[in-house]
Amino acid sequence: MKPLSVVILSLFLLISCGGNKKPAVTEVDPGKEIFMKYCLACHQTDGAGVTGMYPTLQKTDWVQGDKTRLIGLLLNGQKGVISVNGQTFKGEMPSHQYLSDEQAAQVLTYIRSNYGNSAPPITAEEVAQVRSQGSVAK
Repeated sequence: MKPLSVVILSLFLLISCGGNKKPAVTEVDPGKEIFMKYCLACHQTDGAGVTGMYPTLQKTDWVQGDKTRLIGLLLNGQKGVISVNGQTFKGEMPSHQYLSDEQAAQVLTYIRSNYGNSAPPITAEEVAQVRSQGSVAK
């Protein structure tokens, strides 16, 4: 049988060495989660898109430029030919009207701050304003 002091010392070491620590919680960017659910299939994990079908999200004026145009594109979708970074794409992007203003802002902010982009965030208020105007991306 161990002396009481050895048992107490063992418990103290166990507690002080992390025996009572909670597992780390990893926060996932909500914009990334939305991208993974709705955008990944066409624009790919690295944002490079699919040649001739779905445009890249990497360092483009469409992503880094006019917020209103980008918001309108997400909300209203895109049909027909589009030119991005000098390349032509003929895929169709569906409307994402079903996303809340907050979700739309989160995914667009995620795209504007990833894939080599460094554009300012988009707010839910900006999305709401474009939505109320029925703006169409051109």
